[in-house]
Amino acid sequence: MDWVEKYRPKTLADVIGNQSAVHELLEWAKDWTTQSKPILLYGKPGIGKTSAAYALAQDLGWEIIEMNASDQRTKGVIERIAGSSSTTASLSGALRRLILLDEADNLDGNADRGGAKAIVDIIRRSKQPIMLIANDAYGVAPEIRRLCDQVQFRAVPARTLAPHLKDICATEGLDCDPEAVRIIAEEAKGDIRSAVNMLFGSSVGKARILPSDLQVQQKDSRSSIFDLVAKTLSGSSDDDSLMRLSREVDDSPDAQIQWLEAGALQHRDPRRRALSLRLLSCADSYLGRTFSRQYYTLWRYATGIMLIGTAAASAGSGLRVRISPPDRWKRMGQARRQKMIRLSLLHRCSEAYRIPEKTVADEYLTPIGLLADRDPIRFVRSLNLDADQLALLIHDKARSQSVMKEIEKAVKEEEKRKSSLKNVKPAPREDPIPEKQTEEPALEKKKAESQSTLFSF
Repeated sequence: MDWVEKYRPKTLADVIGNQSAVHELLEWAKDWTTQSKPILLYGKPGIGKTSAAYALAQDLGWEIIEMNASDQRTKGVIERIAGSSSTTASLSGALRRLILLDEADNLDGNADRGGAKAIVDIIRRSKQPIMLIANDAYGVAPEIRRLCDQVQFRAVPARTLAPHLKDICATEGLDCDPEAVRIIAEEAKGDIRSAVNMLFGSSVGKARILPSDLQVQQKDSRSSIFDLVAKTLSGSSDDDSLMRLSREVDDSPDAQIQWLEAGALQHRDPRRRALSLRLLSCADSYLGRTFSRQYYTLWRYATGIMLIGTAAASAGSGLRVRISPPDRWKRMGQARRQKMIRLSLLHRCSEAYRIPEKTVADEYLTPIGLLADRDPIRFVRSLNLDADQLALLIHDKARSQSVMKEIEKAVKEEEKRKSSLKNVKPAPREDPIPEKQTEEPALEKKKAESQSTLFSF
């Protein structure tokens, strides 16, 4: 049997690590009412988000209805499965029905077309608790994310993971060397699923696990771009080691040049900084000729110049570089994000006003922005805009966030008003009219109305 499933937590008390997140999750479930927001659990894969959801349902006696990325999550499918489940009681006798949408940050492509809008509609009319799970909170559609309370799950530290692995070894009757347990816990990088799988793979056909048994079982521990940049800018004289690191990292040579450029700019000595940048520029020229002429022998020269040359320029500088992605990548990411916001805004305006997107962009976006600036709340509601789209339209980020808060506050007040009206019982009439006196006139009136309608033709 798969050990990941065998040792999956059955209750919240069994969940490894993330105790504060588990406590927040439990408090949300205990205090849940039809006015409560859905909850969004996010964090890297394998750290117990889905397991915590199932453990919560087990502890509270809730039924789970789950949809994940393996399901076809079109608008129709979501409304048929999750929509009906969110508005009806459980047939199994469970206290509540938990609607669980796993991998909510993968709602994209043709298969999920209309899925985000369907989830927003379900959230607004649901009478059952809803939980969404994602690896990246910002990968979730903004219109969904702003309707949820967010709880972050973090990577589990090795010191917390090691005792769990020892318990599994004891249960399975395995004699596992403490050093082997430590290596597995550290190599897993906080991923519980990966750690359990590594332990299972190392135990096959063995009664005792030693550190030497883990050499081929460890998680991929190849050198990263951080190792390459740190070793190069520290002024290493081990040329062979630098070239080997360059081959091990996943990044292409042109990406390596950009990482090294970001580090070389941190040189305090202007002569070292200028020399490093000149060498990187030369390496970039060789790399450009490699691609343009398809002459890949030059690739080796480019790699040697950018690594060995830059290391020589940094030798003896004592530079302690702060390694971070190149600034141009951040700017490109911001520009790409702005482009996606603009395209989504044009699409919504095009659908609402029945005008081609190109025409909206060329002729109508500025007038629409002026109108939205006068009455932003009306535009947000009519076009279902998020804060980023409104900010792009009215060119005022602070005001757009304020408008979104006002709308959320108004929605909550309206929901409270509706719920209070449902709970109000109609007052009894003071002077009830006897049934016999009211029945005959009503019948006569009905008859008269039917005759009038009949002869009106």
